[in-house]
Amino acid sequence: MIEFIAENLAPIMFVSLIVFLLLGYPVAFSLAANGLLFFIIGVELAPLSDSINLSWPLLNALPDRFWGVMSNDTLLAIPFFTFMGIVLEKSGMAEDLLDTIGQLFGPIRGGLAYAVIFVGALLAATTGVVAASVIAMGLISLPIMLRYGYDRRVASGVIAASGTLAQIIPPSLVLIVLADQLGRSVGDMYAGALIPGLVLTGLYMIYILIMTFVRRDSMPALPLAARTLGSGVTSLIVALIVAGAFAYAAHIYLYPTHGENADILGATVGVGFIYVVALLDRGLKINAMSRLAQQVIIVLIPPLALIFLVLGTIFLGIATPTEGGAMGAVGALIMAAAKGRLSMDVVRSALAATTRLSAFVLFILIGARVFSLTFYGVNGHIWVEHLLTAMPGGETGFLITVNLLVFFLAFFLDFFELAFIIVPLLAPAADKLGIDLIWFGVLLGINMQTSFMHPPFGFALFYLRSVAAKVPYLDRVTGKMTQPVTTGQIYWGAVPFVGIQIIMVALTIMFPQMVMHYKGSGEVIDPNTIKIEVPGFGTGGGGLTLPDNGGGLGLPGGLQLPGGSPLDQKPADQNGGAGAQPQTAPSNDLSQPPSFK
Repeated sequence: MIEFIAENLAPIMFVSLIVFLLLGYPVAFSLAANGLLFFIIGVELAPLSDSINLSWPLLNALPDRFWGVMSNDTLLAIPFFTFMGIVLEKSGMAEDLLDTIGQLFGPIRGGLAYAVIFVGALLAATTGVVAASVIAMGLISLPIMLRYGYDRRVASGVIAASGTLAQIIPPSLVLIVLADQLGRSVGDMYAGALIPGLVLTGLYMIYILIMTFVRRDSMPALPLAARTLGSGVTSLIVALIVAGAFAYAAHIYLYPTHGENADILGATVGVGFIYVVALLDRGLKINAMSRLAQQVIIVLIPPLALIFLVLGTIFLGIATPTEGGAMGAVGALIMAAAKGRLSMDVVRSALAATTRLSAFVLFILIGARVFSLTFYGVNGHIWVEHLLTAMPGGETGFLITVNLLVFFLAFFLDFFELAFIIVPLLAPAADKLGIDLIWFGVLLGINMQTSFMHPPFGFALFYLRSVAAKVPYLDRVTGKMTQPVTTGQIYWGAVPFVGIQIIMVALTIMFPQMVMHYKGSGEVIDPNTIKIEVPGFGTGGGGLTLPDNGGGLGLPGGLQLPGGSPLDQKPADQNGGAGAQPQTAPSNDLSQPPSFK
């Protein structure tokens, strides 16, 4: 029995960790305690198994491993983006966006659902914090959707799913952690995840479109009385056309000097121009634009500018993700100040929440370092690698197995736990199979997004449950008694969106170029066109001459290598001495050994 345990210590250790977590122990302490406990067991059983490489002096490596975690510059981006998201939540940006975009999409069936998805994507690209997005939209949008007759399951599902877009759309915190665990660039991970995040947003909207035809009464349009900004879509379209014209002109002007970056810079010029025009139109009361167009432009441009400040600078190579996060935090403070909502209480609460999350991540990482020290010492990584690479079907079988594993573990573990425990075990096997780790990380990120939506343990569902009405209440606008949203309705509303996320995982596997574009197109080089030229040697062609040190090795005057290319077929100069300069580039017969006289 003891010999069996010694030979199978790695799987026993892994199963024990899962049991620890299912019993409800904190993740960081479960990792560290499990690692130390099995370290003691492994040292005692080491003489019984060749697969155990543990000894007491190995514990001396822990301080260096802890220092490696604390000195990791990549992880600095986490507190910056967390602080940015919480300040933006306090600034009222989500409320302004939901009100304005809701008015824009209001005249069509499902308009409020489209607005929630659109704003969820914008909040994901600015805050990167799931809890902030779900709570903000739950507080603001859910009462409005219930007020105008939206189906409770559809409304709650849309809000929860849109909030989880912060998981996959940059600057997502989980992408930072995945990049760190996979040993890849955060910037590459952001670039790879951008298109899948936008495609997932589009799939949510397609689902809403289908539902508006299948169940026409489940998502009615806003009544005319609720559209306080009136009409004016034509004015908005004209403004966008003018902005596009200025952006194109700026692109043409800047292309000769800025090359590929001219398109982004041109778009910046166009957006900035129309924003200034909208501010002047409202401030000077010219009213050339409709109220709706003014409000949409003025409310929408600042978060777009913040997105460019964070992601644009990263993608252009101007800033690292950590520097982009710092600029985003400053930008969030400026936006909150511009709205008159920046105070010491806001800053204090944002700093407290940022400190809690950062300490949470750091302690999990330290616990993971203790666990991995023991797990690698019992060759657990080799056990996992052999287990996964031996799956039937090769790379396809590996991907199916891994995604099923992550999907089911997501019922019980959140994305931080999955990223710190499971991903380091999967990465070596994926790398050995030749799978691009950026693509693999994005695929896992999309899959782990379901951890927020799984009934009954999804965190997004918990967040929405905490702000949704639990008892009947009197609506402040209509004056009617409104029934609450039940927990069952929230859970059933999430199920279709979990299915959409699974479809997105399949699409990412089927169309890897959605992620692989991060590498760029690059130039295709034909090996047949490669020509290798051997440089010349010798005095005649600037070759190497070693001077004579008195009786030294070489020809008279020292060792001389003939000038010109060895491939030249011209006769060599036979009278070369020290300082001799042949009239033509000499060539030596390299097929013969050197002569020593």
